[in-house]
Amino acid sequence: MESWIAVIVVAVGLPVAAIVSVVVYLNATATPLHPDARDIGSVAYSAPSPKWAGAAARGRQIVRAGVVAQNLPGISVAVGAGGGIAWAEGFGWADLATRAPVSPATRFRIGHASIALTSAAVGLLRERDRLRLDDDIQEYVPAFPKKPWPVTLRQLMGHVAGIRHYRDTEWGDKPSEHCERASEGVHSFANDPLLFEPETKYQYSTYGWVLVSAAVEAAAGEPFFTFMHDQVFTPLGMLDTTADRANEPMEDRATSYYVNNFGREVTTGVDYSCFAGAGAFLSTPSDLVRFGLAMHGGTLLPPDTVRLLQSRQQLASGQDTNYGLGWMLDTVELAGAPTPLVYHASRTMEGASTSFLTFPERGLVVAVSSNIAFVDMRSIALAIAEAFAEK
Repeated sequence: MESWIAVIVVAVGLPVAAIVSVVVYLNATATPLHPDARDIGSVAYSAPSPKWAGAAARGRQIVRAGVVAQNLPGISVAVGAGGGIAWAEGFGWADLATRAPVSPATRFRIGHASIALTSAAVGLLRERDRLRLDDDIQEYVPAFPKKPWPVTLRQLMGHVAGIRHYRDTEWGDKPSEHCERASEGVHSFANDPLLFEPETKYQYSTYGWVLVSAAVEAAAGEPFFTFMHDQVFTPLGMLDTTADRANEPMEDRATSYYVNNFGREVTTGVDYSCFAGAGAFLSTPSDLVRFGLAMHGGTLLPPDTVRLLQSRQQLASGQDTNYGLGWMLDTVELAGAPTPLVYHASRTMEGASTSFLTFPERGLVVAVSSNIAFVDMRSIALAIAEAFAEK
């Protein structure tokens, strides 16, 4: 089982694991969308260079096999290597009703992978001396009540602050409240007690990153989404990354699906805006690759700041958490050698599954997104990374 699934199980409990298993089963046993891998159409705006053509050909085989095995509506892939995008291609359908194809420009809900993008915003503001990681959160979000113990920005970013995770039952069937500013999303959990004294446990918390987003907004002196657009996305050429606003029509957006006992339900209209930088972005794998290359190429943040954000945090006991400040951390076998993996992932939010992998030592970035929840993008992304790493 994937390491990030283990994190969610620890954080939220066995009921979530049971839900994941049920939804995975329902999706796998639903009517096949693409019975024959050879018939799965694809869209690519340009052919990979001769250097990467063989790896891309192997990648296509991996993706088509994954689409059939997991019964996916559509999937988009991008790989960064050699300092640029080496391959980008969409497969299957962005919308089942119209059979609109997935292209490299199709935008997907990236869910909790949004946290990696928000981490960079903290890094930018820290470089400008407008945020300090060890300040109490009330320095930036005074509306958040003081708790029995101080809660710092660093603790929130590392999921060790004791802030609870969200519960699906909080919104009834689907989240519908709309937030224009990150600070508006804090009220839903602000008065809840901490689950534990900060730094005594690790527990993944989306709400913790809603608080981080509100701190970014306060330090920036402008709405969170405006800052992200102007200071992170536009400078990096991430032109297809934007806030996931359910109340606005948008071109090139994949229809999002969720499988239940009644079939595949459209969930594009679910409003995650109150999650802000914890889960409210639409993006493309190509844009995520641009971001990953910039993080490790020094074009967005100084290398020292990137290392700070991507270094393992520790509990007060000295135990490593295997999580940085907005980044998951692992070591995997790649091209026959143990290789550090810095990444983020999401598959538990409505109609969204994304795996965003970076391998700093190899200059390799892989991003894979599908428009259905609770499917395994990590295994596909790792297999693609292996194909490119061998090259």
